[in-house]
Amino acid sequence: MSIYGDYIKSVIRTVPDWPNPGVNFRDITPLLQNSAAFRKLIDSFVHRYQEMDIDAVAAIDARGFIVGAPLAYELGCSFVPVRKKGKLPFRTISETYTLEYGEAEVELHSDAFQSGDRILIVDDLIATGGTMLAAAKLISRSGGQVVETATIVDLPDLGGSQRIREAKYSVFAVCSFTEDE
Repeated sequence: MSIYGDYIKSVIRTVPDWPNPGVNFRDITPLLQNSAAFRKLIDSFVHRYQEMDIDAVAAIDARGFIVGAPLAYELGCSFVPVRKKGKLPFRTISETYTLEYGEAEVELHSDAFQSGDRILIVDDLIATGGTMLAAAKLISRSGGQVVETATIVDLPDLGGSQRIREAKYSVFAVCSFTEDE
């Protein structure tokens, strides 16, 4: 957790029973609307990664873009979008992953990275970890080296961060929520 983790967590809104009964949705919208909180969020990531020689921030469609673009700017590195299938106009490579009720696919441009590039993957939250793992596999297949997977929120009760660690990728979250919070 970051030095601002408790503060960031306090700004995130919990919406009970959305989108389904029994689900506590962690809404980052208030965090984005609060300029001081958003600055602390980006600073949390910048302070963690500024000395790690990151070549690119790979941000996952779509909420990962919100953090990924300013972070890449602050780190002085490139920004690479990891998109949902069919959204990129050039040659792509893709990775399929399992959802609760089916499958989905993410893509990245085939020329996004040079072999050995040090890549930071960013998304808004880790739930079951499927999207993050698919992005990590894509980056590894493209020759990039995943330095870490980073997120605003970890939902550890859903097992995603554990799955990512078991796949030998490092995980960083600014804050986390358990199901009973």
